[in-house]
Amino acid sequence: MQQDIAIVKRMGNIKHKIAVMSGKGGVGKSTIAVNLAAAFALKGCHTGLMDVDLHGPDVPHMLGVENAILEQSPMGIMPLNVRENLDVLSIEFMLPSKGSPIIWRGPKKTGAIRQFLSDVAWGKLDMLIIDNPPGTGDEPLTVLQSISPLDGVVMVTTPQAVAGEDVRKCVNMVKGLKIPVLGIIENMSGFICPHCNKEIDIFGKGEGHELAEELEIPYLGSLPLETQVREESDQGTPFILADPESEISKKFKEIISKIENKIM
Repeated sequence: MQQDIAIVKRMGNIKHKIAVMSGKGGVGKSTIAVNLAAAFALKGCHTGLMDVDLHGPDVPHMLGVENAILEQSPMGIMPLNVRENLDVLSIEFMLPSKGSPIIWRGPKKTGAIRQFLSDVAWGKLDMLIIDNPPGTGDEPLTVLQSISPLDGVVMVTTPQAVAGEDVRKCVNMVKGLKIPVLGIIENMSGFICPHCNKEIDIFGKGEGHELAEELEIPYLGSLPLETQVREESDQGTPFILADPESEISKKFKEIISKIENKIM
């Protein structure tokens, strides 16, 4: 099929490809994907960030570019350059207005994602991060089956047991497709009260680590629940760029190093 050939050619120009997944919504998966891409760009890697969360494309807002318009060139659709070494693509850029919903059934969603892979002129990249919607449906399945080889998947969960139950299904899906699971991140793990400086485990603690041991996958680390992250995301700046020396940024850099050691 012509499109399969085009996908292989486009993806062949990209050294490393990582999918970010979660079983449950609301665990901060897009925040992790955005900061993952920003962190690699900050390290000098030419990085692309592809948002395939078609029904909830939050990536442009988190990067402060939700009103951008994509350009077409003889090479194909041009991703948006956000900053040095960081390009992004999202269905949000193609909608008539911010409030326009995507009301598509599976085949149309699959077709859109495959078009992202075949028609977007990423050029030569060091890294492509793919932000998938929650679960094991059409969108993540299309990504996992269309990109080969995929370096692996980063799983995002919170300390809640229900989030762990859902991410377990994602891990088993990825393993069933013979794709490496690079590891799991436990997000929103503990909150430091600004008044008493006491750590409060709002969502519990340790579910990610226990899940990693149970499923025999690497544990990449935990990130605390911080208002700073929410505020900076709302303002369109990844926390890793807004304050590289904050405690959460330091923890995130440790996670980046573990991922690098697995793929480079």
